[in-house]
Amino acid sequence: MSKRKLTLRTLEYGEEADIRPLHQLIDSIRATNPGALPHWPNYWLGCALLERNVAAVENGLVAIGQNPISLGDSVEFNRPFIVGILARMTNDGAGAQAAFTAARAEQEKIVQAQPNFAQGLVFLGLIDAGLGRREDALREGRRAVELLPVEKDALEGVIVAKYFAIIAAWIGEKDLACQQLDSMIRRPSALCYGDLKLLPFWEPLRGDPRFEKIVEEAKQPVALK
Repeated sequence: MSKRKLTLRTLEYGEEADIRPLHQLIDSIRATNPGALPHWPNYWLGCALLERNVAAVENGLVAIGQNPISLGDSVEFNRPFIVGILARMTNDGAGAQAAFTAARAEQEKIVQAQPNFAQGLVFLGLIDAGLGRREDALREGRRAVELLPVEKDALEGVIVAKYFAIIAAWIGEKDLACQQLDSMIRRPSALCYGDLKLLPFWEPLRGDPRFEKIVEEAKQPVALK
């Protein structure tokens, strides 16, 4: 298995919201040569989240162990956060609250040690959004965007802004979330059609005409300037 194959399968998912080729490739890696791709558990977990496959999410967490979790960008999640997402998927409100509380305790230490680390701060904001800590989440998300604006770093800035949009969606600020997304959608970035269409993080915006319009726009290729 080559990295080129993996990249092509990822492109199919990103451009067409078709997870099947990537899923098949990950299954093949797991069965034949898991050592060929050290980070395959992250791809497995990502596929499971996209498919809302609870058992596969749990198995992905076992495969990842205590390592940081990435869903294809520079924001690293901790294990309790994904446990909280899993609890949300199964409508376990108490379990989600407990898991996000544990996730916050871990992430707060990282932010205290690196207060100007935008990716770490926006993740803390996402956790606080999950906990319903509205003002904390907004403050942390806005600070992260200030630390790493798109104008300063076109790639990483968009990633941070994407998670700020998710924060806004989670706390019910749909106008703010859609404004953030609308400002990014015409830029070459990590904000792909597959993620917007399938990732459960965007559930609070589904059905909103503004969000659905952005999802459709994400299908269109972005002209490079």
